[in-house]
Amino acid sequence: MEIPENESFRDSIGTLTEDGKRAWVYPKKPSGKFYEYRKIVSYVLLLFLIGAPFIKINGNQFLMFNILERRFNIFGFPFWPQDFHLFVISMIIGVIFIALFTVSFGRIFCGWICPQTIFLEMVFRRFEYWIDGDRNKQRKLDNQAWNAEKIRKRLLKWSIFLIISFIIANVFLAYLIGSDKLLQYVTEGPLEHTGTLFPLIIFTAVFYFVFAWFREQVCIIACPYGRLQGVLLDDKSIIVAYDHKRGEGENGRKKFRKDEDREALGHGDCIDCLQCVHVCPTGIDIRNGTQLECVNCTACIDECDHIMESINLPKGLIRYASEDEIEKKEKFTVTPRMKGYIAVLIILTGVLMGMMSLRNDVEATVLRLPGQLYEHKEGNIISNVFTYKLINKTTKTIENVSFKLRKYKGEVILVSNSNTFIVPEQGLAEGTLFIEIDKKELKGDKNKLMIEVYSGDELIETTTVNFLGPRSYH
Repeated sequence: MEIPENESFRDSIGTLTEDGKRAWVYPKKPSGKFYEYRKIVSYVLLLFLIGAPFIKINGNQFLMFNILERRFNIFGFPFWPQDFHLFVISMIIGVIFIALFTVSFGRIFCGWICPQTIFLEMVFRRFEYWIDGDRNKQRKLDNQAWNAEKIRKRLLKWSIFLIISFIIANVFLAYLIGSDKLLQYVTEGPLEHTGTLFPLIIFTAVFYFVFAWFREQVCIIACPYGRLQGVLLDDKSIIVAYDHKRGEGENGRKKFRKDEDREALGHGDCIDCLQCVHVCPTGIDIRNGTQLECVNCTACIDECDHIMESINLPKGLIRYASEDEIEKKEKFTVTPRMKGYIAVLIILTGVLMGMMSLRNDVEATVLRLPGQLYEHKEGNIISNVFTYKLINKTTKTIENVSFKLRKYKGEVILVSNSNTFIVPEQGLAEGTLFIEIDKKELKGDKNKLMIEVYSGDELIETTTVNFLGPRSYH
């Protein structure tokens, strides 16, 4: 089947040449209203991204994703391995929220909030514009011979990129191992912690590769979110869209000529200046419609508005709009699909809040020592041996911890020098204990006991165990 000429661009991504090689994108430096808004949003988010691992709430790191120890902090709230179900629900809520946002407003997350876009467009490219110049100067510099100017600019740019990548790698490491541990490693010296130094070097190399070379390919090839658009977007989603009705007219677009009556000639408002293509960071032509590569960065909106203003035509040829708004002049409404996502989001958020309100700051686990039954002692006492583990999820040490039996008369004896112990902040205490009960108290060979955990006189947790005794015969 022959592909129509105006649809041939969908055969391959815009950053590949006809022979399959990388087509390097030289985007024009953006400017305009939306770009200024994006700068404000981006720098606020940059401060947040860099500062979040170093902010503490009640002693907990604001954001931490310690995968190796399976410990996570989200907005200062700690999740331990025992809370993994809560963490999973939190992640599902995040995914559904992004899906809802995409159904409503397209890939706006990518253009305004995604760390990849923020670092590339607002940090690395800004240094590149400062050192190499704008689009045409960058292209000229790449094509010229390796003279003193090119060597000087390349070394300066690559050095700055490497330093920024190293800083990002350190921040990334703070999210993974904790900012306190990172600062400790820095003060003690990297050679004292080579096990962390090598991952840091690898992270630096990865970030340098992504932002110095791979760039927009991350959004086009590597990121799965772009492919979700085909499933999530519909004709009612608000996206960065070209108004083809106005831009093409009856006889298509045409180059601008002064004092020419374009409307009488049947031509649309698009003057085919290609500025929207030149400014696009992924190298696409927005006039071809919704495309996988579009990250909704609004650079084309600003550039087109500037052109329209300069030739005294109304702005908004490229704007935030839905396909239905352009085709049918329909305004944005909340669709049944959006309502479905909102309902699921509300339900899951309610479930999460309920489960978190029932979550204890201390979690106790008492288990029978494997392979052990019961033991007869003097005075008709039956003894069982157990292991215990107490997890303290708070940032305060829990002192004078002891165990007591509820209902049953008996003793809980710790295998230690004392019957009380401490549980360190955000740590655990574990050991072995004996439970001794008079045989007369037991009802059969299996007895369910409830163990109370106290800190001083305060009850902080309860747990249950099965206590084995002699089988009774009647």
